[in-house]
Amino acid sequence: MIKKLILGAIITMSSANRYTNELINEESPYLLMHAHNPVNWHPWKEKVFEKAKRENKLIFLSIGYSTCHWCHVMERESFENEKLAKFLNEHFICIKVDREEYPHIDKYYQDIYMLMNKRGGGWPLSIFMTPDKKPIFSATYLPLENRYGRVGMIGITEYLYELYRDQKKKVLKSADSLQAAINESLKKSSSSKQMDLKPNELSNLFIETVLQNFDNEYFGIGVKLKFPHAGTLNTLLTIYELTLDKKALYLANSSLEAMAKGGIYDQIEGGFYRYATDRKWMIPHFEKMLYTNAELIAVYTQAYKITKNELFKEVVVDSIENIKKRFGKNGVYYSASDADSDDEEGKYFLFDYHSSKNALKEGGFSDKETKEVLNFFGITKKGNFEGKTNPYIGAALKPKKLKKAKEILLTLRSKNGYPFIDKKIQTSWNALFIKALLKASLVDKRYLKEGLLSLKTLLDKLYIDAQLYHQTILEKKPKIKGYLEDYSFLISALIDAYDLTLDTNYLKKAADLNTKAILKFYQNSNWYMSDDSFKTKADIYDSSYQSALSVMIENEFKLANIYENHDAYDFAKERLLEFSNELVKNPLSFSTLTRVYLGYLHGWTLLKGKKSELISNLEKIESLKYPFILKKEIGEDRFIACKIDRCFAIDENIEKVLSKIE
Repeated sequence: MIKKLILGAIITMSSANRYTNELINEESPYLLMHAHNPVNWHPWKEKVFEKAKRENKLIFLSIGYSTCHWCHVMERESFENEKLAKFLNEHFICIKVDREEYPHIDKYYQDIYMLMNKRGGGWPLSIFMTPDKKPIFSATYLPLENRYGRVGMIGITEYLYELYRDQKKKVLKSADSLQAAINESLKKSSSSKQMDLKPNELSNLFIETVLQNFDNEYFGIGVKLKFPHAGTLNTLLTIYELTLDKKALYLANSSLEAMAKGGIYDQIEGGFYRYATDRKWMIPHFEKMLYTNAELIAVYTQAYKITKNELFKEVVVDSIENIKKRFGKNGVYYSASDADSDDEEGKYFLFDYHSSKNALKEGGFSDKETKEVLNFFGITKKGNFEGKTNPYIGAALKPKKLKKAKEILLTLRSKNGYPFIDKKIQTSWNALFIKALLKASLVDKRYLKEGLLSLKTLLDKLYIDAQLYHQTILEKKPKIKGYLEDYSFLISALIDAYDLTLDTNYLKKAADLNTKAILKFYQNSNWYMSDDSFKTKADIYDSSYQSALSVMIENEFKLANIYENHDAYDFAKERLLEFSNELVKNPLSFSTLTRVYLGYLHGWTLLKGKKSELISNLEKIESLKYPFILKKEIGEDRFIACKIDRCFAIDENIEKVLSKIE
């Protein structure tokens, strides 16, 4: 009997892995997911492009990531289809790229998709190219056959192959023309024309632009897919701190409350999903991303500081604890978790009415208490997602035994397996989460210690022999060198760590990395995402998360102020002003840079004093509404407040100096 079971297992395994391609040698969880597709995938390597030229075959480039729902759908429909795979293997060179492993490659081809289709792309991204990498067709998700108004993979691959076979000169001429247009569009995006902006003008323009895109009924930006837009909310709160403009506070506060009570927030365990698929914030795309939660934790902390809304504090604490539980490992954090469980979207997170009701009653809840809990979370017989319910706050009155109810519902949902977790440790996203922990220490002091410990661990694992790396799988040696986003976000976290501790080791490390980043990524008056052979220009646009370039410019301003270095300040100023023209056109697309620009216009204030005195008065300093304050230790028995070009307050009494800052 045992022999039969073993033989059956071997047969099952060999059947499941009938095919193995070159991705089997990669570390990326996303690439490994495709290692046993019948499609003969290759990783992104120069020898693969040489093969395409040698065999004179078109290239099919597919870009995605491990927790992408539609990437999974396309894999099941197309990349596991043996008929399609056979055709692709015979007539194309197929390349898989993990967008999280190579963000600069993804950015380049997303820009190409935008140029070719006049709209934003996404994942999976499907690019067909000539053997010398010139694009001829681009799409996102493609079904196997024509449907949903989309051309199918079978149809498009057959068409492109026949077109290239029969009309190669025409295809190559068209590809050359398209490549020329791509090259023109990807030229330096910054403008030599610099706008003369005033602080209130920029703040008012930003608010007006948000209002034009604001959902006045359900709050937030947009009326179809609803993304959190953490950068926008951050900038609105900053504007309120600067101007006390109630419109700015309303726009941010109403959106934050709607998300905290909606289905985009995991009401049972805490933590945010990536976005909502409806304007009411009810039905999310169930992926949880480290960067989404990092940015939102920081924004909710900022909002709690301003409003003292206890709901915001709960969101901060519960979200941090959820990320620690699900993503935390040895002091650092995994990248993301999937939307699907057992190939069903949202299966782990959804609740059946009758099962929920029975679980609560078995847990000791009375009929009345059970009804209150079900009403509070909006769990109904009809449900809101394919007959089941994604919980949201559906009633104003909190059940008395809410904590116990959550524990019961958590136990119930845990009968389903938790979705796949991508166990990459990324420098950039970890740095964002560390920044969130440091900021959240204003809500709960224990997060300062946790954030500093994580920062040390991240540096130990990914800053080796003076070389910063982009990512690693735990227990493996990192291979991919750091990108601009890794340097930018890590420098920002180090500056925050210094600001809260005045430990100059953090400041020195930030300054050292900043110098290296400028040498690596600022070349010929352009910023690049990487310093390897694939050159993609960095930009100021906030996409899935804040612009690394915008944060880099902010880092330069902060370090220049702390070191009181006028040359460094002028460099930061020049880099910022290069983008002033783009900023005025649509500040909503550049929320992070708008906030940095406001810092430049209003001026960072450097508060100097004895380390012990600054630390003991940390809560007073952090309670100031003025958002652009930095600290520096000096050996004097007085406090001094300075801008980059002057000092404006000197006193032994910190209260007097703080009042002048305010």
